[in-house]
Amino acid sequence: MATNRTKATHPHAVTELCAEGGRLYANALRTGRIARADVENAPCLIEFALLHPDPDDAGWLRPVPPSVALAQRLNPVEREITERRRLSIELADAFEPFMALSAQVTESTHSITVLEGLDRINAALDLAIAQCQNEMLTVQPSQRHPERRLVEALDRDKPLIERGVRIRTLYQHTARHSPERIAWVEKFADGKAEYRTIDELVERLIICDETVAFIPTQDDRQVALELRHPGLVRYLIKVFEFMWSRAVPLSAGAPYETAPDGITDIQHSIAKLLVEGHVDEAIARRLGMNVRTCRAHIAKLAQVLGSGSRAQLGYLIAQSGILNQDQ
Repeated sequence: MATNRTKATHPHAVTELCAEGGRLYANALRTGRIARADVENAPCLIEFALLHPDPDDAGWLRPVPPSVALAQRLNPVEREITERRRLSIELADAFEPFMALSAQVTESTHSITVLEGLDRINAALDLAIAQCQNEMLTVQPSQRHPERRLVEALDRDKPLIERGVRIRTLYQHTARHSPERIAWVEKFADGKAEYRTIDELVERLIICDETVAFIPTQDDRQVALELRHPGLVRYLIKVFEFMWSRAVPLSAGAPYETAPDGITDIQHSIAKLLVEGHVDEAIARRLGMNVRTCRAHIAKLAQVLGSGSRAQLGYLIAQSGILNQDQ
């Protein structure tokens, strides 16, 4: 009953000895004993075996030396620590043969990192660009805010070029209609930076030194992948080189001159996408132009081919053979 009363009315651990218990235990150590009646307000002293009955007088209690009390509590703790150390050694020995395999898996997993949020994406890009020493490849589809994007690109590319890094950038043909972009490109006409255009680009791509690549995974570009797997990076470089070989140098003039059939290169690209079944908005997005400009080109196609309807236009494009021409 006394033990239950102690736990109910006087609960604390031995490491948190109450003030009254501490005072009485200290007095008992100084005087050699203490009256049993004096410790009624601190039953924890008996519960924790800091006091034991005086063999000569049942009305008195004698203190247990603190060194003895400490040893009594440390012994089981030390035994547990010894057991835990033994178990940790056994676990380490059991898993040691698999550590090399685990390192390979970890390396493979960390070679693809998901970056969420513009701040984290830009921080990773800034680090990769700062470490770039040889060449940076970029694919830059048209943006909604070209002037702001150009300023960002200028801040990024200038220090690279100054330290001798080669830059190759792919734009869409529509970039040729941007005086700001043309003027900006002319700033780096020293051979270290090359710019080409192509009719259609899928998505943004940045590759640094054949070691790391960045691609977006969402249309809002709030999530991107940082790729450091050598096989993936080599594959993306091959994709870039494929597009680069078919692109036109920005300094070569606009590739919009009318061909003998009366249709420009960009209209050939639109015709191809029309036959594939894409709507105006999708065509405009893929070719980096606004919908109004896209529809103007479609109207020109219809005029040249003599089409009176959208359905007829697709048929006439297929029948005309213009998609079979070497562009």
